[in-house]
Amino acid sequence: MYARAVKRLDVGVVGCGTAGAAASLFLARAGHRVTVYEAVPEPTAVGAGIMLQPTGMRVLERLGLLEPVLARGARVDRLHCVTRERRDVIDLRYGDEHPGAYGLGLHRGVLFHVLFDAVTREPGVTLRCGEAVEELRWRAGRRVVVGSSGLELGAHDLVVVADGARSQPRRKSGLIQRATQYPWGALWFIGDDPEGTFDGTLFQVVESTRHMMGLLPSGLGPTGETRKVSLFWSIRADAVGEWRERGLEPWLATMAQLEPRAVPLLAQIQRPEQVLFARYWDVVMTPWHAPGLVFLGDAAHATSPQLGQGANLALVDAAALEDALAGAESRGQALRRYSAARRAHLRYYQWATRFLTPFFQSDLGVLGWARDTFMGPSCRMPWVRGKMVRTMCGVERGVFFGDSLPMPDAFE
Repeated sequence: MYARAVKRLDVGVVGCGTAGAAASLFLARAGHRVTVYEAVPEPTAVGAGIMLQPTGMRVLERLGLLEPVLARGARVDRLHCVTRERRDVIDLRYGDEHPGAYGLGLHRGVLFHVLFDAVTREPGVTLRCGEAVEELRWRAGRRVVVGSSGLELGAHDLVVVADGARSQPRRKSGLIQRATQYPWGALWFIGDDPEGTFDGTLFQVVESTRHMMGLLPSGLGPTGETRKVSLFWSIRADAVGEWRERGLEPWLATMAQLEPRAVPLLAQIQRPEQVLFARYWDVVMTPWHAPGLVFLGDAAHATSPQLGQGANLALVDAAALEDALAGAESRGQALRRYSAARRAHLRYYQWATRFLTPFFQSDLGVLGWARDTFMGPSCRMPWVRGKMVRTMCGVERGVFFGDSLPMPDAFE
């Protein structure tokens, strides 16, 4: 199942989130010696709901970790976005591309714990928590990992950087083109949905480009047997302080008007501390590798979560790195293969996210009018609809043309 590269490498992995954990498992199972450096002394999941797409689920299946994730997730068959007046903006179904395809709404903690627990059990992985990495030096053909204290933590044939959008080693890599924060982010809350009111659909309500409310079925969470739903609300980062000062009542009242079905969920929000704020990054690198060094996941290509692809791109990165190393004649050849293999897929999703985000989160109200006027009819055009569904599934690779990734078989 796991092909072995020509040479057994000593690999350092920076970060034990989605990309780092998955890469560690693939590389260790291919026969490489892996050391994981995780900055947090006692790692745990931070965040709310995420979407797993068919591409991400295929990678978890390769790792033998799909079943425990499916058991705690919620099947999503449809993306439905409407205006306040209930006019369709987007209405897409996974089944339009593949009869067995679906997405999976998930509490981020489920994916974290499944991957992290697998890393702790993997014989070929040494996990070093509480080790923040600041810099990666090049010395005698190896990468030296330098901690935040300035001490050298280890030297490796290859270092995989997967420490997220705020990556410290990325700053001195010489590969970065841009790493900027979006002015907008989102407020998040995970609550109970015992009746399954929002089952089956990622539902959104939009009003101009300043208000967007979303409800994502999120399975059972890491513990318990009560169904969960993730609520998210678009907000400018510089408005979060004002939101806290105003109190919860005006915000809850606005959302109740936009989606009356959410009233029982909103009643569970009693304190601002229950609500998380997440801000997003736009990271552009070229290529994604240097001698003895490769970047994966948000450290390499963070985007707004508008298309729900972050965890999936990270998982595909990890699988692609192992595929590039398998049978390569040299480390350099493998890394060049990796960047070439990921180029079309990542560039497309970075472009699509950057293009679409202002239509849903911005101060440009005219884009909201254009979205409400033209996006709904466009979704009914066969070519456009097919492309939008493939984009949702995570398999698209070209703005106008280009071969899509193969659609994974349905997971029953």
